[in-house]
Amino acid sequence: MDAIYLLIPIALILVAIGVAIFFWAVKSDQFEDLEGPAHSILFDDDKNISKQINKKPPEHDSSGETTKNNKKT
Repeated sequence: MDAIYLLIPIALILVAIGVAIFFWAVKSDQFEDLEGPAHSILFDDDKNISKQINKKPPEHDSSGETTKNNKKT
């Protein structure tokens, strides 16, 4: 029974902290755009893949050096 005198104030303090954090999040627009981050994850991968597909690898000669920068005469 003595423990309840300690547990009830601790529970009330934790609830008050939780409510304060919730109102801070609402006030600072944390819940403004709920779908945007989910969609941006999907679209970012598509952009990177299309850049990688269109990008040509550098050409190498028999010595392993790139022929674009090191032209032999």
